[in-house]
Amino acid sequence: MKTFGSNRMKEEVILVARFLLVLLFLIFGWGKLTDYSGTVAYMQQVGAPMPPIATIIAIFMEVFVCSAILVGIFTRPLAVLLAIYTLGTALIGHHYWTMTGMAHFEGKINFYKNISIIGGCFLLYVTGAGKYSLDNKLGL
Repeated sequence: MKTFGSNRMKEEVILVARFLLVLLFLIFGWGKLTDYSGTVAYMQQVGAPMPPIATIIAIFMEVFVCSAILVGIFTRPLAVLLAIYTLGTALIGHHYWTMTGMAHFEGKINFYKNISIIGGCFLLYVTGAGKYSLDNKLGL
């Protein structure tokens, strides 16, 4: 089977993939962390259950779990946890099937973006964090 040279750069690609997979979460998670009350209001607006608790969960997942994935610690179980969280946010925050007009279009894009991110989480679960990770350094 042809690998098109991927074996030569496998570890570096896994490192870059980890970074790119969590970048979106880190950017928006930081915004949630620095504007807690605004995030609670947003959670209320989208119909999230228990908005203050949903906000804490979102901050934990997007800042702390994604930071752990970025440095490659407990990567496989956290990738599964992030996949579950991402599915939840897709269903709660991007329910395009209840929207019309441009909101329907934007919600559909964001819903399927989340589904694609779940695919990346599953790949990370299968590959692990790679050579450039704390998992590798600690033998996890």
